[in-house]
Amino acid sequence: MGKVNLEDNDTKEKKTEFSLVRVKDTWKCKRGKKVTADNVSAAKIYESITENSTSWTVVSPIVFTYKVTETRDLLDPSNQTLLLGHINDPQQLEDMKKSNKQIRRFLVVDQEVYKFYGPKLTEYLEANKVLYKILALPTTEENKSMTMALKILEEVNNFSLDRRTEPIIAIGGGVCLDIVGLAASLYRRRTPYIRVPTTLLSYIDASVGAKTGVNFANCKNKLGAYIPPAAAFLDLSFIQTVPRRQISNGLAEMLKMALMKHRGLFELLETHGRMLLDTKFQADNRVYGRNCMQVASQATRTAIVTMLEELAPNLWEDDLNRLVDFGHLISPALEMKVLPSLLHGEAVNIDMSYMVYVSKERGLLTEEVKQRIINCMVGLELPVWHEAFTMELIQKSLQDRLKHSGGLVRMPLPVALGEAEILNDTSCEILQRAYVNWCDELSVSSDSNSDS
Repeated sequence: MGKVNLEDNDTKEKKTEFSLVRVKDTWKCKRGKKVTADNVSAAKIYESITENSTSWTVVSPIVFTYKVTETRDLLDPSNQTLLLGHINDPQQLEDMKKSNKQIRRFLVVDQEVYKFYGPKLTEYLEANKVLYKILALPTTEENKSMTMALKILEEVNNFSLDRRTEPIIAIGGGVCLDIVGLAASLYRRRTPYIRVPTTLLSYIDASVGAKTGVNFANCKNKLGAYIPPAAAFLDLSFIQTVPRRQISNGLAEMLKMALMKHRGLFELLETHGRMLLDTKFQADNRVYGRNCMQVASQATRTAIVTMLEELAPNLWEDDLNRLVDFGHLISPALEMKVLPSLLHGEAVNIDMSYMVYVSKERGLLTEEVKQRIINCMVGLELPVWHEAFTMELIQKSLQDRLKHSGGLVRMPLPVALGEAEILNDTSCEILQRAYVNWCDELSVSSDSNSDS
């Protein structure tokens, strides 16, 4: 939120600051900066009077509180997290547990997830005597639209949801969480919702932020809102049923955070990436021993903490300099251009791969570090080049970014393993040289990998 300038440059302008104090059932303006009372709002009203006009500037801080909870056996009937874990007030929680009122929940579940977990989810809800409605939908990138959001809203309305006490629950990958989040933000202006990610990518990315959205006008997430969930409940056991390619897809976002902020996470992925792929972040004492779950837990928690460090102070993206945009300058256009052939993390990794070459061309990375990063990407079974990632696409994407980023490109680039800077002065010549070298070195290996 921008700061209010209270400098009095016009001697004919009279400015007054008011605090807002609660008096019984109403609010009253009280003049002055230092107002002492029991119920003073964080909001302020600034009145400005000139000869020709009177204006009021309202500063109203908005605070969101949401929980990100890692748990085990989320669908075990004895685990109350899914139903009550979003409640922060101990007294409210105690009252809910003592109440005879039946719990009601509306759930949106990705239809592929429902095939695996539908019976278990139903058993959980019935064991806890929940009045429920489960809506299973094909939440794919191609279906990520207002049409699907409106379908959800129609069903929510038919369920007669109480927006104060009955949060909508979304169970699925990032697309499902985004669509349900947007629908919840629209229903009666804001209905709380809960995210339960079932893919690795959504586990460390979509679940912990505030973004919601759908695709529009052939652009990724062009419609949306910044409304965080009431809670996100993370259970690694969901990931055991996703394909290996989806594990690799999620590792791309994890690698993003490693390259931007955490060398230790990079080295963990570099050393144990294959094990994480093989085990799908599950215990596997037969081959890898107990070390597997320790590594999986360390990797996910480090990725989540580094992501929260970047998101928590900037949920509404007031600050446009964002390290989490690494890999997201060109990838949205690439992803939409070749939909559905590339997954989100795969498109992001191709973007990151090219940007690593840009860093090398700028003298920010050595050849050794550049090659080490590319080798890690390949080890995580991620694509590092794509024929549709053209110089024309790069130039158009960067021009579009200038329009939406305050006239600056704001390009996050790695300057060492786990360190990054945001730069605005990368020349067209550097971009071109990096592109030529990137194609020369990686297109051949990528072609041979696709053939094998």
